[in-house]
Amino acid sequence: MSQKTTKVSSLSTMVGAYHTCAWCLRLLPIFLFFIFFVTYYCSDAILGSYGGTGKPLNGSKTLCDGWLTQAKWESLNFNISRRTQLFMKLGDFFWHKQLSERALPYGIKGSELLLSQVLAVTANYKVPAHIEKLECRTCVVVGNGFVMKNRSLGSIINSYDVVIRVNNGPVRGYEEDVGNKTTMRFFYPESASYNPGLHNEPDTLMVLVPFKRQDLQWIKEILYDEKRVSKGFWRAPPQIWLGDFSKIRVLDPHFLHQTANKLLQIQKHQKSRLFPAHPTTGILAVFVALNYCDVVHIAGFGYPKSNNQKQPIHYYGYDTMKAMKNSYHDIDLEGEALKRLEALGAILYLHPHL
Repeated sequence: MSQKTTKVSSLSTMVGAYHTCAWCLRLLPIFLFFIFFVTYYCSDAILGSYGGTGKPLNGSKTLCDGWLTQAKWESLNFNISRRTQLFMKLGDFFWHKQLSERALPYGIKGSELLLSQVLAVTANYKVPAHIEKLECRTCVVVGNGFVMKNRSLGSIINSYDVVIRVNNGPVRGYEEDVGNKTTMRFFYPESASYNPGLHNEPDTLMVLVPFKRQDLQWIKEILYDEKRVSKGFWRAPPQIWLGDFSKIRVLDPHFLHQTANKLLQIQKHQKSRLFPAHPTTGILAVFVALNYCDVVHIAGFGYPKSNNQKQPIHYYGYDTMKAMKNSYHDIDLEGEALKRLEALGAILYLHPHL
């Protein structure tokens, strides 16, 4: 009797095991699909963060994830106001009783009429809506330094929401190293190209940085097709300018003043200089980006050691450090400021630097 019971029990166990295996086999496809699903999306996310999927980088997603913008900027504590209205408009001064206390380049005192005439034609003071609406703006400021040469950063630069370039740094023929996307280009008359369309996209905002009254006079003569006057410039600006007038913006002098006063603290170092110092267009563009953007990366900044006078200073052309002699810029002071910003985590270089 006991042997029969044992056999029946063994048979029941075998039947139960069979049914269990059958259920396992039925669940196996579902289990394999789950493993495939998790593996695929995890690997896609990892590759995506390094740009390895072959798809264009979504700057706002890959660079802004985990970035607590307001808390981050407040913790930096380096006197950035986060003022995001960048450009002058008539309403800022034309209808106000309180006039600017400073003249150009740090205010508009004495230049109100000229500026109103310029703004009456350009009219627009806004940034494109698709950029304004971004919850997190990723920006790269592209300098013209020799360090950009043979870096192959073009596709990375193109992936940012906002690409800011300065002066007459060319794009055509250098796309592999510097990209071809340009959201804004900061310039002044002496650094202007007669045909902005050669190295900018059709929608590029041409941001005039007025350092002196003659700069506003120059753009006014262009806009109204008046007789050109070339006096007062250290280098003759273009007498013909083929840019789109609707894309012209005039940078608020507030930003140049704050760059000089808060970021560089130029006044503290002015006594040791033979010439008055003003910020370069490059460091100004970085300061503007720190106010307007949530993520700020930079490329093409940094000069070679000043004792090597024959070292090229740009990724294009033949200018050397000798051209910086007796300039109106303090490049050592600006280099120190960039180091402080990097140490705070406010900016990140896209390439190795000194």
